[in-house]
Amino acid sequence: MSGRESRIRLGLVFLLLLVLHFYVRPRFGDSRVAPDFLAMAVLLYALRSSPGDAAVVGLCTGLLVDALTPTRFGANALAHSVVGYLASWGRAVFFADNVVVTAGFFAVGTWLRNLLVLLASGTGGVDFLTQALFWSTLQALSTAACGTVLVVLLRGWLDIRILE
Repeated sequence: MSGRESRIRLGLVFLLLLVLHFYVRPRFGDSRVAPDFLAMAVLLYALRSSPGDAAVVGLCTGLLVDALTPTRFGANALAHSVVGYLASWGRAVFFADNVVVTAGFFAVGTWLRNLLVLLASGTGGVDFLTQALFWSTLQALSTAACGTVLVVLLRGWLDIRILE
């Protein structure tokens, strides 16, 4: 597959995740537990790109989220760009082609992103601990489950090698 075709496919998956985030995610009930499809999109992009490119995509994605939550503007942009950079760098160093490792990749990426948002937005005290240890963990697990299913279903289409 050509590089252009690969980028188009990845862009279509990114658009699908954007639609899922704004149209399906609200129907999951509590947004603190629902899978974060935008974080999943940044992590999927990081699987296939350089750290700098992943950071730029993370920044743009974070700005999109920040535009919808102006009370803590910049927290999501910072968190998404750092997670995109670290995920792409970590994939190059540690990534194994395994379903369990892929699930862990999505879970750790989502949890770290939530932690960075909490820190950057100035959340403190008991609320910080509750969010970081309970709600972020639940959201990381739901995002990992959805992200792993997506990667397994689209592995051939996205040229991602996963061993089951």
